[in-house]
Amino acid sequence: MGHTCNSIVINAPYEKIFDISNDIPRWTELFGGEYRKAEVVKKEGNKITFRLTDDEGKSWQSFRVLCKDNYFAYAEREDPKFPFKFMKIVWLYTPKSGGIEMTWIQHFEMDEKAKFDDTQVEGFINKHSLDNLKIFKDVIEKEAVP
Repeated sequence: MGHTCNSIVINAPYEKIFDISNDIPRWTELFGGEYRKAEVVKKEGNKITFRLTDDEGKSWQSFRVLCKDNYFAYAEREDPKFPFKFMKIVWLYTPKSGGIEMTWIQHFEMDEKAKFDDTQVEGFINKHSLDNLKIFKDVIEKEAVP
């Protein structure tokens, strides 16, 4: 199984960080062009079902549960799961000196028919996560300035 964990400290109020980072339609901006489309399919309470389309035109649906009062969000890829057997994601928001530490944890297993194995995908995710976390930090900190 694959597992990644990447963090960055964002110097902004927690409310702003949580709200911007979980604004699905903004993911086309926040993920540095990784997604061509990010659309909300439906909202039920604190659960959001959404569809992402990558820069190659491939789409999939996921759900995300927002637990704002508990400083985390949980997501799972639903359909299609391929190239994964499963993909589970937790975003943690931890108050630290200097801001809020935003941590992305991804736990997954690649399908045996996939082009890449767990270890290779860990490398891709780690690189992209660090790049994307910097974008989140830049965008949110700029918007947090009064």
